[in-house]
Amino acid sequence: MKHKSISRTVIQVCLALFFIVVVIAPIITMFSRINSQSFKSLTSSADFVPSIINSVTTALTATVISMVLAILASFSLCRTHIRGKGFFTMLFVLPMLIPSISHAYGLKALIGVNGSGILSFILGDKISVLGFWGIVIGSVMYSFPVAFLMIQSILQYEDGMPYKAAAVLGIPPLRRFTGITLPYLKKTLISMFFAVFTMIITDYGVPEALHNREFGYTLSILMLRDVENSDFGAAGIIGVMLLIPAVVAFSVDMLVPELSQSGFVSETVEEKEGRVSKILAYVFCSVLSILILLPITAFIIQVFAKSYPVDMSFSFSHIIDTMKSGADGFLINSLIYSVFAAVFGTVLAFVCAYMTARAKSKITRALHLMSITSVAIPGLVLGLSYVIFFKSSPIYGTVFIVGFANAVHFFASPYLMMYNTLGKVNPDLESVGKTLGIRRIKIIIDVIVPKVRLTMYEMAVYFFVNSMMTISAVSLLAPPSPQPLSLMIARAESQIDIGKAATVSLMILIINFIIKLVITLINRKRALK
Repeated sequence: MKHKSISRTVIQVCLALFFIVVVIAPIITMFSRINSQSFKSLTSSADFVPSIINSVTTALTATVISMVLAILASFSLCRTHIRGKGFFTMLFVLPMLIPSISHAYGLKALIGVNGSGILSFILGDKISVLGFWGIVIGSVMYSFPVAFLMIQSILQYEDGMPYKAAAVLGIPPLRRFTGITLPYLKKTLISMFFAVFTMIITDYGVPEALHNREFGYTLSILMLRDVENSDFGAAGIIGVMLLIPAVVAFSVDMLVPELSQSGFVSETVEEKEGRVSKILAYVFCSVLSILILLPITAFIIQVFAKSYPVDMSFSFSHIIDTMKSGADGFLINSLIYSVFAAVFGTVLAFVCAYMTARAKSKITRALHLMSITSVAIPGLVLGLSYVIFFKSSPIYGTVFIVGFANAVHFFASPYLMMYNTLGKVNPDLESVGKTLGIRRIKIIIDVIVPKVRLTMYEMAVYFFVNSMMTISAVSLLAPPSPQPLSLMIARAESQIDIGKAATVSLMILIINFIIKLVITLINRKRALK
């Protein structure tokens, strides 16, 4: 017994040390590079204050729009009796499968820059998507799926009994919404605001592709510029600034209590059968689906148009040119990074979740907090901290540094998925196994893993898909290493080769869609057994 207890403690300590090395120490090292000279140099720059204003205004505007659209979409699917909910859900989350910069190229192709877009061609006017509203629209497309999934997941499990009781008491619908629905959604809405705001203000893909001279820079673009100039002190200051909303979001999520009615759902909320509500839901979901598909369709058209938008004849020339530019090598690199992150991240997340959920000790609380800390660290900040901390280490410039960065960057959500799932598995399994003389490892492999297999598949897909399309952390880490496919998009943009950028975006979309579809079908088949 004592030997087994020591073994568990050793594993937990090793996990804690791992997170100290790959999360806490790099961030502290980044802070150490900040000095008064860097602060003076940054604040004296003419771009500093405008970049703060640009980042905050675009992020706030896009966050509000994303939240409103997500709430309306979620209520349309969860509270009305319409058909095709699975189809609409698939379309609403489709933008999650491509990098944020791909949405920007889709908007360029659709709306145009100085008459180069489809709408400009149709309307006969030189419309430009560059600037404030172009960045806002691109950011909404990038962040909407996350906001939608957050609100939809909580609405699906709301208890319907309070609504029935309110209806019996004659409480009007508006009062039910303000008295029951809003308190139930309060914490989710607060978390959603900070999560979406953090996503947008730390993203550089959309601003990089859609900013112009009149608009100026955002903090993320300014940070990359400082890194390229090897001014790690100034970049570190911006990194600290970008950490602020993420840390606030993390703190709010930890401190604000859950305000739902209960953890037990006796009856789901009834869907409205009214004709008007159904029509409105169908119209809203259809229009939103079209708006989501238009930019994606636009960059797909660019792939197969010979010389967009001058010559729209069908051609494979962009695909051929992209492959000649080494896209197959970049794709292999991305697959290596993504598979590494999926396998390593899933195993690590399972072990951590098991230790914190089912093998509690004095350090499991600290381990749990370290496991979810990465959710408060934007990709750009993590990438910069890795550059500073690991620059002289043997793993810098190798596949491992990018794989570790991806696994750590996307670790929190899969970890929490497994932590919550393991909490629902019979807590007496290990005790029964000990009574029967069965080792804990056998219980884990033969009983617990099969029970949580579906969740493990979802975790692996989450790591894989996000690693395939991320450009934040890897943009700082990848140059000395074999570069992933997503960074080929930025290279094509610098060469003004939009057809190549669109081709790469389509490749990432197809791969991620196939992986997501296969795992969804496997999970659905196993769930029916």
